[in-house]
Amino acid sequence: MNTRFLKIAACALLLCAATDSYAQFNLRKAVGAAAQSAQALTLTDEQMASYVAESVRWMDEHNPVLPEDNPYTRRLRKLTEGLTKADGIPLNFKVYDVIDINAFACPDGSVRVFSSLMDIMDDDELMGIIGHEIGHVLKHHSKKAFRTQLMTGAARDALASAGGRVAQLSESQLGTLTEGLVNARYSQKQEKEADDCGYEFLVANGRNPWGMTMAFEKFLTLEGQNGGSTYIQKMFSSHPETQERIRRMSERATRDGYERPAKPEAAE
Repeated sequence: MNTRFLKIAACALLLCAATDSYAQFNLRKAVGAAAQSAQALTLTDEQMASYVAESVRWMDEHNPVLPEDNPYTRRLRKLTEGLTKADGIPLNFKVYDVIDINAFACPDGSVRVFSSLMDIMDDDELMGIIGHEIGHVLKHHSKKAFRTQLMTGAARDALASAGGRVAQLSESQLGTLTEGLVNARYSQKQEKEADDCGYEFLVANGRNPWGMTMAFEKFLTLEGQNGGSTYIQKMFSSHPETQERIRRMSERATRDGYERPAKPEAAE
């Protein structure tokens, strides 16, 4: 089981009032999945879509997805009501009941939010994070990262031997592809692009874009107090860069005439 997420478990428990029912997000990373680059491979969009869908199904089957009547799911459904597509890509949202502070969006429009992230974010902040993650999908960052994972990871040999057909992937290969979806690291340029694209997505769907700035500010505070988390480290490479992204988003929201939401006493 991947242990990197456990680094923030104590922080999550203290900040989020996490209970013993929380699980650890399950990646089942493949053992010995060394990168390879000997033979070039090509994939059609249809093949890519098939591998992404299979990886998402694997994640949903191997992690605790909260049911529709759960308060976390009801909250997420309310926040994302009306968000059905992003540039033609159908969106679907689920909550994983895990201790890790994380959220991610897949190339097929699957958005997964972790319950511990919801515990520390108010509604505006949570929508800011969701908008940012969807921004990665709209800019095709997540698709490119997943393609790289396919071409260089444990599934590569299976793809090569399939002869142009969709390969049947093993549990360990799917686990490695899952890690590629969840832990994809983007450049500073890509993060800024996702900020801007996510901002535009939020505005186009009637959401207040200040939520993105507020979420970044909260992450910066958590990073300073508790040494950060895997998710924070993915999004922010340095304090100066984080401050610059906060400044850019704040100035844009102000320039566009949006009022910063009043700070609630506590997240729901």
